[in-house]
Amino acid sequence: MFTLAVEAKDDWWEVEALYDLCFAPGREALSSYRLRDGVDPVAGLSLTARDAEGILAGAIRYWPVKIGAVQALLLGPVAVHPTHQGEGLGGLLIEDSLHRAQPLGWERVMLVGDAPYYKRFGFEKLEGVVMPPPTNPERVLGRALVEGAWDGVVGDVECVG
Repeated sequence: MFTLAVEAKDDWWEVEALYDLCFAPGREALSSYRLRDGVDPVAGLSLTARDAEGILAGAIRYWPVKIGAVQALLLGPVAVHPTHQGEGLGGLLIEDSLHRAQPLGWERVMLVGDAPYYKRFGFEKLEGVVMPPPTNPERVLGRALVEGAWDGVVGDVECVG
C-alpha cells in the first residue's frame, strides 16, 4: 500500500536522491533538463509515494513548457525505488497525476520516453514537436487531456520562465 501526496518543499532532496539512485550518472545532462533549469515543478502535480513505513518509494514531477504559443506539461522524471519496481507504482503515479492535471487547466502532456511503455497511458508519438537535441524524435510522445489539444501543435519545445 502506498500513500500519494503532492511533493512538499521538504521532499526535494529526498526525491533528488531517489532520481540519482534510479537513473544513470549524468542524468542532468539530458536535453529535457535544459527545459527545467531555473523553473519550479508544476504545483499540485509533482507527487511522492511513500510505503507503509513512510519511506519514499516513488516520485513524479511535471514542468511547464511551451511549443509556439501553447503551453504543455513535460512529464518526468518518474522514478520508483528498486525495491518497489514491478508493483505498479510507476503506473499509479502517472495515472493519478494525469487525473489531477486537467482540473488544473492543463490540456496537453508530453514526455521523452519509450512508446511501448507509455502507450498504455494514452501517449503517442508527436509529429512536428521538436525537443532540444540530442533527442530521438521517436521518443517524443504526447497525450491530449482535452480532445484535439495536440491538433496543429508543431514547433520547438521551449522553457517557460
